[in-house]
Amino acid sequence: MGNILTIIQVITSISLIVFILIQTRGTGFGRVWGTSSSSFTRRGLEKVVFKLTFFLAAIFIVVSILQLTI
Repeated sequence: MGNILTIIQVITSISLIVFILIQTRGTGFGRVWGTSSSSFTRRGLEKVVFKLTFFLAAIFIVVSILQLTI
């Protein structure tokens, strides 16, 4: 059981790092590819990445706590 949790934690941590790094601070995904946007709301892919980042962080915390109890 401990090995499975370790593997899940490693995969989650790598995914979390990737999702954090693809978010650009203060700009949307449109500015990354050259189009400008005057809106400050998250839409489309940017919103999905933002929500997945929090979801992966929650999974990482839960798995870390489970590893401490085992």
